[in-house]
Amino acid sequence: MNIGTIAAAATSPGIAGIGIVRVSGNKSLEIVSKIFKSKNGKKLVELTFRKMYYGWIIDPENEKVIDEVLVVYMKAPNTYTREDIVEINCHGGIISVEKILRLLLDQGARLAEKGEFTKRAFLNGRIDLSQAEAVMDLVSAKTKNSFELSMHQLEGRLSREIETIRQNLMNLIAQIEVNIDFPEYDDEKMTMDSILSISQEIAQKIEKLIQSSDTGIIYKEGLKTLILGKPNVGKSSLMNYLLNENRAIVTEIPGTTRDTIEESVNLAGVPLKIIDTAGIRNTEDIVEKMGVQKALKKIEEADLILMVFDASKELEAEDLMIIDQIRGKNVFYLLNKTDLIEKISFDRLEYVKKELIRISIVNNEGLEEIEKKVRKEFLSGKLNIDNDTIVNNLRHKNLLIKARKSIRDVIESVENGLTLECVEVDIMDTLMYLGEITGASVKEDLMDKIFSEFCIGK
Repeated sequence: MNIGTIAAAATSPGIAGIGIVRVSGNKSLEIVSKIFKSKNGKKLVELTFRKMYYGWIIDPENEKVIDEVLVVYMKAPNTYTREDIVEINCHGGIISVEKILRLLLDQGARLAEKGEFTKRAFLNGRIDLSQAEAVMDLVSAKTKNSFELSMHQLEGRLSREIETIRQNLMNLIAQIEVNIDFPEYDDEKMTMDSILSISQEIAQKIEKLIQSSDTGIIYKEGLKTLILGKPNVGKSSLMNYLLNENRAIVTEIPGTTRDTIEESVNLAGVPLKIIDTAGIRNTEDIVEKMGVQKALKKIEEADLILMVFDASKELEAEDLMIIDQIRGKNVFYLLNKTDLIEKISFDRLEYVKKELIRISIVNNEGLEEIEKKVRKEFLSGKLNIDNDTIVNNLRHKNLLIKARKSIRDVIESVENGLTLECVEVDIMDTLMYLGEITGASVKEDLMDKIFSEFCIGK
């Protein structure tokens, strides 16, 4: 890691009430003191830490006032990074923040790398890796539920669960080592029985965490939701309704939507990444044909498909073609325009008929049923966000799946009568995979990749 004293804007650029520039490192106080002049004339080193002081940022070369500011000094180790931190609260906007940051760099600070403040918090032992990842999840949370899950992870709920499992595994390893080194003082059968019992308990705990991830990742990542149907069935009207704004152009002319339109919406506490597509039909229009091909390609990527039918028209070849294309996917079949005389029939498609949600976008009828079905299909109701440990990170889920395989290998080895040395290898693998979640056994290149996805000021 590149050491030294780092500085970065902690607030987004743009018009705002305040902007914050953060400095962290053992020379933070010295560097900021060179450009800060307090109202009472005292140097920053003379002022009490954890108190905010009023003054000005001054360019030391010409004594020109850059901005009127409030400055607070936080002394290590009781800070976010466990290093000395100075934060400068200036006027919001781009210019003031940039000028102050430039002065700090001129005085010996360096620009922070992406996620470096949080990376230092991790390396200095204030938080573990899963908690560090939760920081970015908090910043990017799109719903109340995803925010709460990330907050629980930041508070260490998952960390404690993983650490308890790892401690049990380390106890098993210690027990095995005693048996191997001092066989005369240990009963191998009792050791094997103990390994089997504890491994089965660990397997159950890991399985429970994996099962929670389906809901957790939906809360965090959202559902990639594709709206499909032939032209003029109400796809764009549906999107506008869900977004509560006129995002897509709606006309009675078939083929208006030529390309995919993507937006996000919170539905039933679940973020949906809604994609409105071109109406699917056979067409000679080159641009429309490209839109149809793009819509069909999106099917493979979708977590959920909203298939829209026009109740006022009979089933056509385009409807049947789309139904065939989406077979095997998560599909909500929506029968729109139920306010008109119905001509459509699903007699040959009983499974579609059975799942139909009847709606009228014009009359705002039946649309709440979509929300109810999202909640029923994707939020099982078996998890309690306030009390349960819920995994909401795909990296964590993949590592838990690897750990599950390893602990199952332990159980199988014991049941097949393999040696303690063989059993120990699988226990060590389980320990390693779980350690990668919290950072206890993480590799540097993986750590760099994780923090590179953060914003610079974090």
